[in-house]
Amino acid sequence: MTDHSRYYITAAFLLGVALTAAYQNWSIEHASEQSEGRLKQQQRLISKFSKITDLDNIKKSLAEIEQSLEKGGGNIKEGIEGCIGDTPLIKIKSLSEATGCDILAKAEFLNGAGNSPKDRVALSIIQMAEEKGLLIPHSGDTIYEGTVGSTGISLAAICRARGYKAHICMPNDMAIEKSDLLLKLGAEVERVRPAPIVDQNQFVNLARTRAKEHTDSPDKPGRGLFADQFETEANWRAHFTGTGPEIYEQTGGFLDAFVSGAGTGGTISGVALFLKSKLPDLKVVLADPPGSGLYNRVKYGVMFDPKEREGTRRRHQVDTIVEGIGINRVTHNFEVGRGLIDDAIRVTDEQAIAMARWLVENDGIFVGSSSAVNCVAAAKLAKQLGPGHRIVTLLCDSGARHLSKFWASTEPIGGIENDVSLEKILGS
Repeated sequence: MTDHSRYYITAAFLLGVALTAAYQNWSIEHASEQSEGRLKQQQRLISKFSKITDLDNIKKSLAEIEQSLEKGGGNIKEGIEGCIGDTPLIKIKSLSEATGCDILAKAEFLNGAGNSPKDRVALSIIQMAEEKGLLIPHSGDTIYEGTVGSTGISLAAICRARGYKAHICMPNDMAIEKSDLLLKLGAEVERVRPAPIVDQNQFVNLARTRAKEHTDSPDKPGRGLFADQFETEANWRAHFTGTGPEIYEQTGGFLDAFVSGAGTGGTISGVALFLKSKLPDLKVVLADPPGSGLYNRVKYGVMFDPKEREGTRRRHQVDTIVEGIGINRVTHNFEVGRGLIDDAIRVTDEQAIAMARWLVENDGIFVGSSSAVNCVAAAKLAKQLGPGHRIVTLLCDSGARHLSKFWASTEPIGGIENDVSLEKILGS
């Protein structure tokens, strides 16, 4: 028997073993991410082998297949972008026990780039721009965005990973650790005074202006791209194709309500559009902090008091320590799904602070302000619906980004006798 014949026979045997092992893993584990990754890797090796005619390359490919079988294929992510999505859904035990409902939270702070749901949006924005030929890696192309923090952090991280620069405009009353983190990620940061959207120096408007200035400047390499998270289709679509399907799969399609705050509105709209297409009776509820007009938009169809005609309000919003959610203008991303939002729950700063403390003391969960607002609203809704229901909400980011503002006034955990009850939190 010739060497060629021996190697082809051996190869056929090993490939058969590889396919059988991959198929068994797929069947047993129900196409888990690990088995899918193994199957894809072995499929690539098989495809590569089928095109080889040279004996030396046949030997090399057989060695690769043997190594793959020995190591089980593995499950390797493709860069930091591969760590975005598929976040776990966890049961918040204390709230579930206290309300008699399953209160489940999508742990979006475990997204691997910027550690918030904005990772999904930032990646979607960049990918869409790349597909349109608007961004060229390592050319000096820079993404500009106006953000209170999380979207900027996600953009800064992913820009570094894909060969772009980031320029972030943000209000100067946001927690300082957010801008510090942006700087450490290599972003250029402009902190500006808070202003209404009609002001051209408002942080979103300023980011749009800076992007145009960059593109028009002969002295700056590359182009400026305004991310436009409030209006871009890439925002809600990221949650329609990612967050919503993940929740549906993780709950097995058994849930009664979805609760979320809204800043740009992309999360609640995208998730609502997907889940309601599968579960028409699902209740979608907005969680809204003080000073935001979205509560009134959902409840009454208008953002403001009748004497403050929509879009003309010039005074600042009511002061709140909650960051990341709540807004006083209509955005495309919110309006896309507004008709699917069934109700809204207002949450005070005091309730949010108390809930954040409750979650640490009872569950060891350390979150920021928007996550605390979500959990207050989810618990309130559970009390309204009664025991036996299943409610899903989001844990958006870690409390580590909110130490200087949201967490600054809280007492040391475990340092107070007879801590506040959940009933008092929800009723305050």
